Amino acid sequence: MAPSVVRDTSFVAHRLRRYHRAMPDQFDPQAMVERFRARADAVKSRGLPPIEGPDRERFKKQAQADFMDFAMLGDAEPSIEDGILTLRVDLRPDPPPGG
Repeated sequence: MAPSVVRDTSFVAHRLRRYHRAMPDQFDPQAMVERFRARADAVKSRGLPPIEGPDRERFKKQAQADFMDFAMLGDAEPSIEDGILTLRVDLRPDPPPGG
């Protein structure tokens, strides 16, 4: 019989978490989503700093990635169940017009 490859990963998962404290009662997941939406708007409206060459391209690529990340989280539907925050993000394409 082959040995089982299933291992207890709870210790590893606990170490990978960055926030270890209990969430306060006043935590508002919808307000958090709105802050991400505001961050996306801020990234989209900020100008480019006076940099040239490869640094300028790196800055632009990072701004595009930041906008995409913040916008996705800003579109999320948050819920908390059994102490677990879940963010649902609909990644399906928009339906065609009139359809």
